[in-house]
Amino acid sequence: MINQEFRKMIEGKSVIREQSEYATARGREIGYENVFDFSLGNPSVPCPPEYTQAVVDLHLREDPMVLHGYSPSQSLPSTRAAVAESLNRRFGMDYRMEHIFMTSGATGAIAHALRCVTCPGEQVLTFAPYFGEYGPYVAGTGAELKVVPADTESFQINFDAFEKAMNPKVAAVLLNTPNNPSGVVYSTDTIRRLARVLTEKQREYGHDIFLVSDEPYREIVFEGTDAPFVSAFYDNSLCCYSFSKSLSLPGERIGYVAVNPRCTDADLMAVIFSQISRKTGHNCPSSSVQLAVERVLDKTSDLSVYERNRDLIYDELVKLGFRVVRPGGTFYIFPQALEEDDVAFCEKAKKYDLIFVPGSAFGCPGYFRMAYCIGTEKVLRSFPVLERFVREEYGAGR
Repeated sequence: MINQEFRKMIEGKSVIREQSEYATARGREIGYENVFDFSLGNPSVPCPPEYTQAVVDLHLREDPMVLHGYSPSQSLPSTRAAVAESLNRRFGMDYRMEHIFMTSGATGAIAHALRCVTCPGEQVLTFAPYFGEYGPYVAGTGAELKVVPADTESFQINFDAFEKAMNPKVAAVLLNTPNNPSGVVYSTDTIRRLARVLTEKQREYGHDIFLVSDEPYREIVFEGTDAPFVSAFYDNSLCCYSFSKSLSLPGERIGYVAVNPRCTDADLMAVIFSQISRKTGHNCPSSSVQLAVERVLDKTSDLSVYERNRDLIYDELVKLGFRVVRPGGTFYIFPQALEEDDVAFCEKAKKYDLIFVPGSAFGCPGYFRMAYCIGTEKVLRSFPVLERFVREEYGAGR
């Protein structure tokens, strides 16, 4: 018989994917250029030419047995060493190769990190709004995900609710900054306060509490934004990263876990990760992609379009009367819907071929997410449609 747990998951299909699939189908009917699809966080700029050149050069010059061979169970030593050196230089850390484990994107990084630091029956806390796929990530470990309600005034951490949620069963806190879906970057003050609370609770409960920091948008931070490197503030921290956004390589599935060298059992964790891979069938990302990324660690795609789109969309939303916190990074914005029912709001928007994702998918009902990783020209063309939508459906706007 088919595994019923996974069969049941079909009923809980990702709302983001459902909205994206609707937009694609609608695009076949009327032309995708006429669908204002703000659903999916798929990078809209090409990878940097240096990455393309690295791939070409490797395929022309590298020994094919190295390029296409199996990598070691803990991933390629040269790539791990290069990632450690880059993080040390950029953020004043002291990682060694032994603290880096290459993964299939941030998803693989989080899956390995959570399996390493939790046991069945324990709890993982995360902060709303949060990426909805955290649910299955945590469930796969046998632990239980608990969600701390949002501070909707700033979308920084709601510390009153967080401290109430803390209890001896908490083994890990799963953090996402810059945040999907709000676009907010947790400030240095926020991270310092979080570290203080976790340190105090470790002492009170008599066991480790690990901070798993999900950071695929770390390079998409806008001018003037305070964007601390989370692991510099708390010893028991694991940084989960993906090159999907910084290098526009989502299809290559490449990222890493970086274990803080002062973390409990830091020198053992990458070895444990390789054993987790045996159980999950992860078995290391592509050798050729690891080698290519190794050559461009300090490069990014031209990410400037995201800040330009942020400015345009934020100003437009404010003019139309939306309540919205200005994003400090990512390519998302998270306004309050014009009615309490965010799902109904997004369904009404579909009539105007505006595709949004309801905030309830991120543990924050009453809001909606716009992913503005699309061309600026299309952003501008969406504004008259957005204005007509809010005017006709809600009597709002200019």
